Amino acid sequence: MGIAQFEQFVLPHLIVGSRGPAPKLGLHAIFNYILRLLYLGCQWKELPIEKGQDGRPEIHYSRIYRMFRFWQAGGCFDAIFTGSVSALHAVNLLDTGVIHGDGTTTAAKKGGDNLGFSGHKKVKGDKVVAFCERRCNVIAPFVAAPGNQNESPLLREALPQVMRIARAVGFSLRGAIVSLDGAYDCRRNRKAIFNRGMTPNINANPRGRKKSKRGRKPFFDPAIFEERFNTIERVFAWEDKFRRLLHRFERLSQLHYAFKTLAYTLINLRHFSKN
Repeated sequence: MGIAQFEQFVLPHLIVGSRGPAPKLGLHAIFNYILRLLYLGCQWKELPIEKGQDGRPEIHYSRIYRMFRFWQAGGCFDAIFTGSVSALHAVNLLDTGVIHGDGTTTAAKKGGDNLGFSGHKKVKGDKVVAFCERRCNVIAPFVAAPGNQNESPLLREALPQVMRIARAVGFSLRGAIVSLDGAYDCRRNRKAIFNRGMTPNINANPRGRKKSKRGRKPFFDPAIFEERFNTIERVFAWEDKFRRLLHRFERLSQLHYAFKTLAYTLINLRHFSKN
């Protein structure tokens, strides 16, 4: 990340310790080392560190790890993500007429908290539910759960996060269409979407029925549903380019989720890097 982008999108949301000596390396360089680890997926001790004029590494990897833990505990990565959504809204790059949601499962390389065995994926790990809009911008923080938990109840936890970001940034989702697959097809999920002024576009789940369900058919537009392959599924494919997220290496879930939040932030900021 360049210095101009760092000062515009990242630096205002970083906190600096009030005690102890100032770091010899600038915050921009430390943050870029964290991004390098996110892209490479290596161990912290294997992080390639640049050499100084004396031929020694300019910083020890443990200092970078401590700054990462410090920023994660202070909520800096969540603030940076919210700032990326606000920046997209300021330049009219958000198309929130339709928002797409889905879940993805990440296999855990080691043990840790918030893990479960997914019988569908045949892996032990955790899952998240995220929302994006039509231009593949992630508009809300994801909701995480163990891999063995059903995704349907997670939607009712994710919707308040979506509305919170909308209020904080200043855009309205009233009248928007929420497109989801059949895993989220239930009366409680549809009611939760309706109560927030939005329209659910959920593919009906037959649940083994041999005959169609009686009553009025709920709204469903197949064309909108097909957009998910070029929106939310594309976002999850972009997420896989960050090799640190292909598997969950962290035993502490909040550290893994901090990397995931940072990856979604970079996906949102891709528009500004082109310029």
